[in-house]
Amino acid sequence: MKLSNIRILEATLVLETGLHIGAGDNEIHIGGLDNTVIKHPVSAEPYIPGSSLKGKIRSLLEWKSGAVQEAPLGQNEYRHARNEQEKTAIKHILQLFGISGDTQHEDFQREIGHTRAAFWDCALNPAYAQALRDNNLPFTEAKSENRINRIAGTAEHPRQTERVPAGAEFSFRLTLKQFEGDNHEALLETLLQGLKLLEWDSLGGSGSRGYGKVRFTGLTLDGDNIDSRFAHIQPFAN
Repeated sequence: MKLSNIRILEATLVLETGLHIGAGDNEIHIGGLDNTVIKHPVSAEPYIPGSSLKGKIRSLLEWKSGAVQEAPLGQNEYRHARNEQEKTAIKHILQLFGISGDTQHEDFQREIGHTRAAFWDCALNPAYAQALRDNNLPFTEAKSENRINRIAGTAEHPRQTERVPAGAEFSFRLTLKQFEGDNHEALLETLLQGLKLLEWDSLGGSGSRGYGKVRFTGLTLDGDNIDSRFAHIQPFAN
């Protein structure tokens, strides 16, 4: 395989509702929050891990392919696709996001090739973060929640979840490798469909409760604005 180009996709990722991507707390402090968000260890600013974006977008594309299963798609699903359309969809997903170690047989690895998409951690937009500091505003909020007793009609087990509030802006960036022989436009289209599916779904935890609604704005490809192209992406169009 010969690497022919690396394309750069950038945007501002805007939160339309509060976002919770957990920090994996090992303990709960008295008077503290039950579920904190992940933060940079030096700046203490919340950020969005590239792994969270990659995993959610891949999952949504696998659901769309019709071949979704408990584990990520791999060689078996590709070889036993129900039709050419499904096989092509699976191939594009594997080329973009990679294949797991247990399916990296030499011939299959050669056929699929190297992982094309690389997702970077999304830091808070510098101007947005500075505006918060200038106005002495917090980076996160505490969202109070509870469980409803259906019989008594009372609230029980109150807890507080930390969220990055709606309106927060993050700097989104990914790179897309291009190899000779690739269907470059088809891979880019699949990736853009994944971003659109993410806008229509949610990122992070508690999506069914209104968390994690995001929007991409100022989307550029190699510095050229493609907002208009992205606005017309229809993942479920025939």
